Amino acid sequence: MTFLPGLTLAHRFHDEVVAPLLARRLPRLRYAAGLIDGGSELLGLDTPRSTDHDWGPRTQLFVAEAAEVAPVRAGLDAELPAEFLGWPTRFTGGPTVRLGVARADGERHGVSVDELGAWLRERLGGDPRAGMTVADWLAAPTQRLAELTGGAVFHDGLGGALTDVRARLAWYPDDVWRHVLAAGWQRVGQAEHLAGRCAEVGDELGSRVVTAGLARDLMRLGLLLHRRWPPYAKWLGTVFAALPAAAPVVDALAVALGAGGWPRRQAGLVGALETVAAWTNDTGLAAPVDPAARPFHDRPFLVLHADRFTAALRAAIADPALRARPPVGAVDQYLDNVDVLTRPARARRVAAAVLPD
Repeated sequence: MTFLPGLTLAHRFHDEVVAPLLARRLPRLRYAAGLIDGGSELLGLDTPRSTDHDWGPRTQLFVAEAAEVAPVRAGLDAELPAEFLGWPTRFTGGPTVRLGVARADGERHGVSVDELGAWLRERLGGDPRAGMTVADWLAAPTQRLAELTGGAVFHDGLGGALTDVRARLAWYPDDVWRHVLAAGWQRVGQAEHLAGRCAEVGDELGSRVVTAGLARDLMRLGLLLHRRWPPYAKWLGTVFAALPAAAPVVDALAVALGAGGWPRRQAGLVGALETVAAWTNDTGLAAPVDPAARPFHDRPFLVLHADRFTAALRAAIADPALRARPPVGAVDQYLDNVDVLTRPARARRVAAAVLPD
């Protein structure tokens, strides 16, 4: 079977198979279709390796009323072909996997059908069409927002409802953006001096571990500063490196994380810190701050003193309630657990517990 990018395969599957089937069986049905539920293909990063699980001819259908779900599913179950462009349209793998492996003897096909509002509540914890509060934004992992605004819409016969949802989730309101960036710099400020201290006492491994954590935080900050939702760990480096301005930071972090002792590591880390700091000034979200590194008090380590950027961003927040919050940020800035971040109800409970209204 010839590999096609997953979005291309899904789009063709909808246009050439699913849409004609629905037009014939349910000619009055109003629905939206696309692929926004997850998978490397949503970011255009799938490869032949991706085809070994949760990949194949598939699409998502959204209807306006819950009562419409069953007849649409029945029509698909009865008439979907066994294969498309040489790929089986059925998947197998048991109830604990999202789709499984595309196989001719699979027990289910790859076309989901959901009422749009119910699916959004399950996927995000709320329906963005009713508006997104500050609490909603801060409880939404960026990986989930990357999925919902990535992928593609193949058809929107619900009056543009699916397209509107994606537009609403395209980016943070400016004040929330400032708050999340302030939290990102707060994390950097709490750790930027530790790599040098570890190295000073001969703990090279510890110094490298701290540097790696700072690299991750700087890459996430860099994406946020360029209005890109940071994905989860597997694709963070790939998506960051694709930013048009990323090369200096990529090169600096390669030095910081590469071979050599503390002087070389510090030089790379400082280069990355100063570049991302300059990007922060470029957004115009806050009063500019000198992006040059400086000694950490009277110790022989160069740091950014990132708390200066935290303070500037917080001071620029117009909403007094949000400005008064501690710079903890969005849920995936202080929580790194797949079993929480992939379950909206859990993520929202954690976010509410950390910063109750």
